[in-house]
Amino acid sequence: MAYAELNGIRLYYQAHGQGEALVLIPGIGADHTAWVPQVLAFRKRYRVVIFDPRGIGRTSRPGGPYPFRVLADDVAGLLDHLGIERANVLGQSLGGVVAQGVAIDYPGRVHRLVLVSTLALGDAEGFDPALAAILGAADGAASSDLSAVDTRKTMNALIALSFKRWPYRTAMQLLSRLFLRREMFDGLSDQAAASAGHTTIDRLHLIQAPTLVVTGTADRIIRPQASERLAAGIPGAKLVMVRDGSHAFNVEMASRFNREVLDFLQAGETGRSGR
Repeated sequence: MAYAELNGIRLYYQAHGQGEALVLIPGIGADHTAWVPQVLAFRKRYRVVIFDPRGIGRTSRPGGPYPFRVLADDVAGLLDHLGIERANVLGQSLGGVVAQGVAIDYPGRVHRLVLVSTLALGDAEGFDPALAAILGAADGAASSDLSAVDTRKTMNALIALSFKRWPYRTAMQLLSRLFLRREMFDGLSDQAAASAGHTTIDRLHLIQAPTLVVTGTADRIIRPQASERLAAGIPGAKLVMVRDGSHAFNVEMASRFNREVLDFLQAGETGRSGR
């Protein structure tokens, strides 16, 4: 097990493969295991860095909520710990918002940026109403207060929205029954609370790294139109809409997803500088 002491926390991480660095930032509540289909493909060409964000998995959980600036600082701190000057950065869902923060606050550290199934925070129409409903908003609970919702019911609903194909939904719901614990939602709640009052929508023009925005047209967590608005706000961004792709299409359609990412990254390999 590898840990980095940074920003007042003990952060768990793994590094796989050799080559230019590629950091993968998981979505809300997810840990390093979210990237199994990607690590297997990407490590053949890149030094793939995966980690548990603060409050999640094996990483320590200080008092929350966690401002997005702090989550971006953690990524930069991990790069420092590993001696990586510049890396490709990929973020999915909430991890995509963190990735935007890294690219905006640390422009010299990001070679190429990939934003997956995400949105510019501050986009009022970006989230699907179904997400607010399952987080308890329909019952009067704040969407960021996950202590007010039923853990098992909420996780099953999130999985149902995230995965389109029943074998994946069934497998993930089984795994959640085996491994889900109430305390896992504490860190997730702190992550969700970070979105309150935070926005990236008015700072997208500050992103300097070549950017790929990719989403599935059947995403039921974050509306596909949010990716269109996100790409429109980033200078020169490329937008890819994967037909019938779900919020978790990086798992359900891993081959297609991996191909899109690799094609984009390899187009910029002549400018690599960090390891």
